[in-house]
Amino acid sequence: MKKIIVGISGASGVRLGEKFIKALPKEYEVYAIPTQSAKIVSQKEENYALLDNTDISEVTASGSFKADMMAIIPCSMNTLAKISCGIADNLLSRSAAVMIKEKKTLLIAPREMPYSAIDLENMRKLSLLNVIIAPPIVGFYANINALEDMENFLIGRWFDLLGIPNSLYKRWGEK
Repeated sequence: MKKIIVGISGASGVRLGEKFIKALPKEYEVYAIPTQSAKIVSQKEENYALLDNTDISEVTASGSFKADMMAIIPCSMNTLAKISCGIADNLLSRSAAVMIKEKKTLLIAPREMPYSAIDLENMRKLSLLNVIIAPPIVGFYANINALEDMENFLIGRWFDLLGIPNSLYKRWGEK
């Protein structure tokens, strides 16, 4: 069974992180790390481990845990800046630091716009470390007519980038 860590930071766009988790295939062992402002995620209703962001001793804080990949959806600029500067002061930023040092797949979906020069520099630094920077930007070719279509497109693209098979959206050239 593959292990995926899903961080949810910030308050805006939390629904995308929740839907990302719900759409994951059953063969993925999911470890969710919501920040304090993203605590609307409910462990009772979902089939995943909900970890305490203040507990730096959780399993995802160690390279020996062997997570296969990590996605932070959405990713606040505060969390992005911490990761970019190597600040590992909570479980989410520590888990991301572990993914980088272990050379594992890390996807970050920055949620704010417009981006400041500082935001762009932080994204550039992480991109040079092979972190996938994938903001929630809609492909207009996908024939999106509703909010759910947009969410499925975004989640499907993130799955594609992580190598997770899916048929959540209409790809370029598909009829």
